[in-house]
Amino acid sequence: MNTSLPLLAALSAAFLAAQGPALKPADSTPPARNKVTITVRGDKRVIESNGIPDHLVAAFPNRGNPNAIAEQQYRLEVPVRPQPATEQPGRFPYAWGVALNGVVFDPGTAEVYNDGDRSNPWRYEALRSNTEMGTTPRIPTGLGLDQNHGHVQPNGAYHYHGLPTLLIARLSGGEGKMTHVGWAADGYPVYAVHAYAQADDPKSPLKPMRSSYRLKTAERGGDGQTSPTGKPDGSFALDFEYVPGHGDLDEFGGRTGVTPEFPQGTYYYVLTEEFPFIPRKLRGTPDPSFNKMRMDPHANLGGQGGPGAKGKGKGKKGPPGLFGGPPPEEAK
Repeated sequence: MNTSLPLLAALSAAFLAAQGPALKPADSTPPARNKVTITVRGDKRVIESNGIPDHLVAAFPNRGNPNAIAEQQYRLEVPVRPQPATEQPGRFPYAWGVALNGVVFDPGTAEVYNDGDRSNPWRYEALRSNTEMGTTPRIPTGLGLDQNHGHVQPNGAYHYHGLPTLLIARLSGGEGKMTHVGWAADGYPVYAVHAYAQADDPKSPLKPMRSSYRLKTAERGGDGQTSPTGKPDGSFALDFEYVPGHGDLDEFGGRTGVTPEFPQGTYYYVLTEEFPFIPRKLRGTPDPSFNKMRMDPHANLGGQGGPGAKGKGKGKKGPPGLFGGPPPEEAK
């Protein structure tokens, strides 16, 4: 898969330059083979998977993430014809979406400022968790993210906090093209980084999509105990604000236009190289199957977690550039 290496290097370099986290090398094979099927049944698209990635990962457990990868039993459903929601919920206990390889997208974290009550809205950003954060106490060991910007929760579920680098490299063939990588919990498709410059013109040039979120300029104004002080530096999601027209995407991290899979047009989300990386909102209503407690009653999706799930240790080492399992299967 040598064609994927230039894109992998570019994506990793972009994140390292922008965020600075010490990502763990993705040089180990997962403890089991990837299993995923995606089928359309009536008005639902059904994704069934064991949650095992189809690419190399870091060794888990590791310093910063004490959990071992373990197989899951996901049965996730999304509408084939999604619709915008009539009203938007607040912070919801749902996984944001699922990749085509059956691994969950869940960009938020459970870690909060000063290790306070989990209801505190000042949650650390996973991709900044290994950096010095000015006046903000950092997480000493980081969250153990690997080069796919993924790590493992206490029940053994591997999940993505940012661009799934090796998955994108495989699906794109190493090219900077419009690459379908998954489905959001509301049923709209998810693409990675690139899209048409003119949303309704498939002959227009491809370009990396820019988020319309930016760092706030005003001081945080916290008390230093339950909320942080100092100038926003990207340590928390609350450090950012949506500015209409600042980038290419709307407040949900998407746009409407044509895509290779939807030549007649659709609303779609785009994973970006800058915040929010994976969107934090949904334009539609999340399917109940993405409720975290329904997926696993003991799940702590997004968090660093506790003592670690039962698994097969750190996994077997594999040569760089190879994937740990077969490509995902999609049956119509």
